[in-house]
Amino acid sequence: MPELPEVETVKIGLQKYLVGHKILDVEVKVPKLFQGDPKNLTGAKATGIRRVGKGLIIDLNNGYSMAIHIKLTGQLIYRDEKTKNVQVSKEKVGQLPSNATHVIFTLDKGAILYYNDRRRFGWIKVLPTEEVSELPFFKGMGPEPFKDLTLEKFKKVISSSNTAVKPLIMDQKKIGGIGNIYANDALFLAGIDPRRKAKTLTEEEIEKLYKAVYNVMEKSIRFGGASELNFVNVLGQEGEYQNHSLVYGKQGQKCPKDGETIKKFFLGGRGTYICPKHQK
Repeated sequence: MPELPEVETVKIGLQKYLVGHKILDVEVKVPKLFQGDPKNLTGAKATGIRRVGKGLIIDLNNGYSMAIHIKLTGQLIYRDEKTKNVQVSKEKVGQLPSNATHVIFTLDKGAILYYNDRRRFGWIKVLPTEEVSELPFFKGMGPEPFKDLTLEKFKKVISSSNTAVKPLIMDQKKIGGIGNIYANDALFLAGIDPRRKAKTLTEEEIEKLYKAVYNVMEKSIRFGGASELNFVNVLGQEGEYQNHSLVYGKQGQKCPKDGETIKKFFLGGRGTYICPKHQK
């Protein structure tokens, strides 16, 4: 599932291309993915884009907003006269529109925003802006990096839990935005075994992990996110972080720190990667 850096990449793209456009028409091809009345979007102008954890919010000038969760395979792809010839990922997007295109937003100035979703797990909800924060998905979100996740809050989460540290930092109610890729890489960078009980971490280890979380996420945003499965930016292009990950997806390879072979196992049902030598 796309994590904070991927959703932040989409947010940045929507801020650049979508904000200022008026929505002229909404075609909903798969109703189960779209909740609310499309008429509340027609004629409204996009005024701002927000991200909450792994979710997006498109605010409009008529008092309504679109809350969006792209989940596993969702894509928001923008096209206008200037971007119509930008090459999209053939593997992850293909043609526009395609069989995976389930909602089409016709915009002014000849622009279009496509919502694609091969597995149809995502959702778009149209509701009054003042009610967005009450959606369970947003209301239950823990503090998140780049917003309100201070070192003190992070220490409190870690030091008070007997849960293994990796699934703990992936728990969206505890900390928002961190998923499997960046949990693996942050723990590798901090030299911490993902299976360690969180409250056994020393204060120094907690600080290392806190800095590592920011480090790997900032790096991913610079590379446009990770396109492990179906993620693309708003122009339909793949991110590159998967080519620069530290430990994620590298089982059988040599650890760049000590030459030990990287191992893979499952923890909390998720693929977990570790250097058994320097991660303690």
